[in-house]
Amino acid sequence: MVHRGPDMGEVVVDSDMGLCHRRLSIIDLSEDGRQPMVSGDGRYTIVFNGEIYNFQALRNELAAKGYEFRSRTDTEVLLALYADQGVASLQKIRGMYAYAIWDNKKKELFAARDRIGKKPFYYYHQGDRFAFASELKSILELDDIPTEIDYTAVLDYFKYLYVPHPKTIYKGISKLEPGHYLLYSDGKLTIREYWDVDFSSPSTSDSRELGEELFAIIRDAVECRLISDVPLGAFLSGGVDSSGIVALMAQICREPITTCTIGFNDKKHNEAVYAKAFAQKLNAKHHEQYIKDEPARIIKKLVWHFDEPFADSSMVPTYYVSKMARQHVTVALSGDGGDESFAGYEKYTIDSYENRVRELVPAALLKGICGVAGRFPQWNTLKRLHSLSSSALLDPAQAFYVTNSFITDQQAEQIFSDTFLQEVRGYDPAVHTLRYYQQANGTDHLSKILYTDLKLFLPGDILVKVDRMTMANSLEMRSPLLDHKVIEFAARLPSSLKLRNGEKKYLLKEVLRPLVGDEVLTRKKHGFTVPLNAWFRDELRDMAESSIFESEKMPLFFSRPGLQQIWDEHQRCTMNHGTLLWTVFMFSLWLEGPGTDSLQYGEESNA
Repeated sequence: MVHRGPDMGEVVVDSDMGLCHRRLSIIDLSEDGRQPMVSGDGRYTIVFNGEIYNFQALRNELAAKGYEFRSRTDTEVLLALYADQGVASLQKIRGMYAYAIWDNKKKELFAARDRIGKKPFYYYHQGDRFAFASELKSILELDDIPTEIDYTAVLDYFKYLYVPHPKTIYKGISKLEPGHYLLYSDGKLTIREYWDVDFSSPSTSDSRELGEELFAIIRDAVECRLISDVPLGAFLSGGVDSSGIVALMAQICREPITTCTIGFNDKKHNEAVYAKAFAQKLNAKHHEQYIKDEPARIIKKLVWHFDEPFADSSMVPTYYVSKMARQHVTVALSGDGGDESFAGYEKYTIDSYENRVRELVPAALLKGICGVAGRFPQWNTLKRLHSLSSSALLDPAQAFYVTNSFITDQQAEQIFSDTFLQEVRGYDPAVHTLRYYQQANGTDHLSKILYTDLKLFLPGDILVKVDRMTMANSLEMRSPLLDHKVIEFAARLPSSLKLRNGEKKYLLKEVLRPLVGDEVLTRKKHGFTVPLNAWFRDELRDMAESSIFESEKMPLFFSRPGLQQIWDEHQRCTMNHGTLLWTVFMFSLWLEGPGTDSLQYGEESNA
């Protein structure tokens, strides 16, 4: 994992445990920041990945109690805080983190993952053996680790484009869920939740008062993330969230901000021109790069970094912008998190409309509309009408699962092999969405689906992509809108201040309007998208065709005729299957990698 920590690395081993660490130096660049770090009395040893933004205030509190510090690091503060308060210390820290502390006196391991899941934590537990790491590949380096593929996780992947926690692609390895901690001692593993998002009490304050409070919280979240002993900058997409963060940075910092953006020559997928114009307004040191290289040149490298199947195609521009940013800075801020907390995705508008139709239109009429519209899938208007009516016939939670699915049950029956389908018969990937929707304590439908995305989609997709692609380039990413204080405040906002008459992120936009201007606010949202349909007919065609159809392992999972039909329809331009082909392609490349030598269901292999 040298890419995650290129500056230094240490190993500590005794008769009970071994702890290893790679360091990316951000705060206190001296040798004093080395990890694993041992407490002064020798009782506790810590390995820590992330940043604690309020560590200086915590350090002052601990110093007042008599704790002495040898370094200026947040790592040493975490160690002292745990020694002082134990598990309760989690309620005091503000930041992004995955860390573990070994108590040599109690022979107990404590580990925790940050509230929303910005930093990863994988673990393996079998009997009296326990292993953990920031990336799957590290655990797979150990002897005798079973790598039996979980076929239900494969189906999850094709539905969601990622493997939802606590699962991984392997049966014996899990992810510690965000907002959870674990205790391991003498073969016993205990996992507990320490934080959740509360939507149960919408504020009754007026919008102006709420807007002022929201602005103050976001500004504070930005300011505390500007602490760094290394060069710092920002990702700038040209959208509302990143533009707002950069504008706040420009207000707070004395020196011009370093900004970075990626563009495509395909105008439909390019926001670089807007980002550049906004950066110029702020007198920022702006850097941009247009992706001209064939994506085939880096795809296998990206798959290696993810360790398990992952198919959010925005991994490509995220990798490139991280690589470019690392040439200028070591830490970058981003606008991630605004869409999930403040209702920024188009799917929220569509889902809200579906919910109104569900309440107002009788089921019998919906069934009739669905039947008629379904006969003419080639007509876009009727296709959309069929989608709307069929979703409105489902209950709200099931309909939101369908909204978040990227392959239909019919497509699954078409592309998967009979053997694979038999293995997953009776399993429904909707269980992940339903779990969080039903767990949500929001007072309305929008609150429930926002909670679901905060707990499932954000840590499973967006934050995995950002962590792996930034760390692949030894770049630290900080996201002010993912500060738990911002998330908690957003959860208390009435839904009418998030989605109002079709206007997404209503209050957030009003708060940021003086900073970014009307032009940024009214521009259609692009997202960090890539031209997948074109890629599979051009740049990626040969590589993808070879990987999908010539692999010896693919027939264990897929029907060759079913895949061939999808491929041929796409090449003839009768249908666009870019996302589905990308999902299959990423899976085929993952199969070619390490840890998949034995794929017969029920068998195990050593990596």
